[in-house]
Amino acid sequence: MSPTPPNDQPEVSTAVPPETIIQTHHTITLNGQELAYTATTGALTLMEEIEKEDKSEGEKARATIYFVAYTKDGAEPGQAEPGQRPITFAFNGGPGSSSVWLHLGLLGPKRVLTEADGSPTPPPYRLVDNEYSLLDKSDLVFIDPVSTGFSRVVPGEKPKEFHGFKKDIASVGDFIRLYTTRYGRWLSPKFLAGESYGTTRAAGLSGYLQERHGMYLNGIFLISSILNFQTAYFKPGNDLPYALFLPTYAATAWFHGRLAPKLQANLTHTLAEVEEFALGEYTLALMQGAALSAENRTAVAQKLARYTGLTTEYIERTDLRINIHRFCKELLRDQGRTTGRLDSRFTGVDRDSAGETNEFDPSYAAIQGPYTATLNDYVRRELQFESDLPYEILTGRVQPWDYGDHQNAFVDVAETLRTAISYNPHLKVFIANGYYDLATPYLATRYTVNHLGLTADLYANIHLTFYEAGHMMYLHRPSLAQLKLDMAEWLETAVSRP
Repeated sequence: MSPTPPNDQPEVSTAVPPETIIQTHHTITLNGQELAYTATTGALTLMEEIEKEDKSEGEKARATIYFVAYTKDGAEPGQAEPGQRPITFAFNGGPGSSSVWLHLGLLGPKRVLTEADGSPTPPPYRLVDNEYSLLDKSDLVFIDPVSTGFSRVVPGEKPKEFHGFKKDIASVGDFIRLYTTRYGRWLSPKFLAGESYGTTRAAGLSGYLQERHGMYLNGIFLISSILNFQTAYFKPGNDLPYALFLPTYAATAWFHGRLAPKLQANLTHTLAEVEEFALGEYTLALMQGAALSAENRTAVAQKLARYTGLTTEYIERTDLRINIHRFCKELLRDQGRTTGRLDSRFTGVDRDSAGETNEFDPSYAAIQGPYTATLNDYVRRELQFESDLPYEILTGRVQPWDYGDHQNAFVDVAETLRTAISYNPHLKVFIANGYYDLATPYLATRYTVNHLGLTADLYANIHLTFYEAGHMMYLHRPSLAQLKLDMAEWLETAVSRP
């Protein structure tokens, strides 16, 4: 057999992979009322239009997107059809994360059983009914982007074609369009719920769904938001994160009892004081660089030490610029412990106490095992979906992530969100923030919101809430209870008609 000429392309299969969709029926008690619901799980196939050699059009399969959907049985009072009930499409971030965290931590009808503060119980782990589920207010669809969960490309396709900023938004957006069409939800009030990089995706989707599919949303839940990456990248020449992370450093020091008694008295009052310093005197000092006088430099270093629990000498050596990874290692160094990045309430122990950064994130270590074990058991035992594929909880297989047009520039989807709200002034945005979140600090989110450039009336569309917890604030039981109340109340306003 002669070798294939190098310019010849192998024939692309247009066969559609079989879709396995499983439905099971359940009940849960929410707010004292029994709610019957259907769980639908499986994978939908994303298709792409192609032009054949004879110029006719066809389609080819590209990827299968795994999802778990929960729909309330029967229509709501006052609704003609069940398909008119609100529906929320949810996903996490990474990039490379499945939707397991929002699924089994916050929104879904089951949640991982943990201690009240979010720390794990000893293995083996288990699920319990989630009395804080949003299912009483909205149907839910949890989406695993390509290469996460059970979602995979079809044979002949390259995974990297989905591993990028624009490609990811397009594939998730196309799935939402497909699900909405397949299950008759075009007339439902529609919401997105994203966490972490999932908030970046959600903001991007607000524009993509409008422009590509003509789909206008009622609202977006942003859990631990990052829309403007300049606010979180500690790079030479970018001083913005040092000021915006400072209140979270202070909250962390407060939680671990490292501040002076006056500052330890009240967290809210302390954070207000630190925010004023961060956006005022500290920002002005950073902007001056080497032109900052020795006297002012010393004064700023002393205030930073007072607010962070670090020593003045250490802060002087950092040139007044405290990197988040150094902070996690330094704050409790004298105790031989590190603090978490996702949730700085958690602490860990490294082999090398003299190192510059921590060896692992103790807040991620606390949740990885419980969520992995319970998800793998739940989808097979209760949802009856069988697959021998590994369920990719948080995978590095999506790296390197392609940021395409953002080379030599910070990713910023805040402008996409602003445009979406301008086109659709009924679009509401709910943003939840954790005081102990060192991945997406709350002041960085507030800064981004304050720079959206919306008119005063449209700024009223954005609602921010704050919790004494971390990146996944729902790990903290009191915060989970309050977050459910806040989300439910806000959702009702987002679907109400004048």
